[in-house]
Amino acid sequence: MSSSPAPIPFARSMLRKHRHVCAFFNSANDEYSTLLPFICEGISCGHRAFHVLPSKHRREHLDRLTAAGVDVAATQKSGQLEVAASEDTYTRGGRFHKEAMLALIQEVLRTGTSLGFPLTRLVAHAETTCADWGGANEFMEYEMRLNEVLPNYDDPVICAYDANLVDANLAIDILRTHPVAVIGGVLVENSFFSRPEDFLREVRARSLTPPSSYLG
Repeated sequence: MSSSPAPIPFARSMLRKHRHVCAFFNSANDEYSTLLPFICEGISCGHRAFHVLPSKHRREHLDRLTAAGVDVAATQKSGQLEVAASEDTYTRGGRFHKEAMLALIQEVLRTGTSLGFPLTRLVAHAETTCADWGGANEFMEYEMRLNEVLPNYDDPVICAYDANLVDANLAIDILRTHPVAVIGGVLVENSFFSRPEDFLREVRARSLTPPSSYLG
């Protein structure tokens, strides 16, 4: 990461040094009212867009991008826009593997650079794969370890969550693993963010006990 990357407008504020963001949304309209300006501004200024969401939502997502003025066919053809399925990323091979996902995120960001894009704006949904994890401890470790990886890049990574699909315990853990958060449509410094070494020690201790469900 450069010493002082250029700020990026997002969610009524600016992304500055910290670019690993959790964003909670109560509805699709709530989500797109926040994300579309960020996505469209990025495409307009020549950034790459890489989005991850369940395959069942792909058509609606592309329709919303089109309605917002994105030439979906052209940007996909040029490689500026890529929409991947959660099933082919987070649970590739049938279950979540933190090491594989950490490697994939870095591959995505490096690919953007190799294609000539100055930044990749990555937006990803993961919460709908919870049912396949058999416990979320490994995923929480992944989210925290992203904070060791992402400072090597200027690219913003937005972890989007449907607030209706997570319970209070999971929401707190998600907050603890992100230095900045979008709550109520506004980007804020996250006072819940934990020291990575403390959080990882806690999560690894949890893994020694039977997992409890996070799903609401």
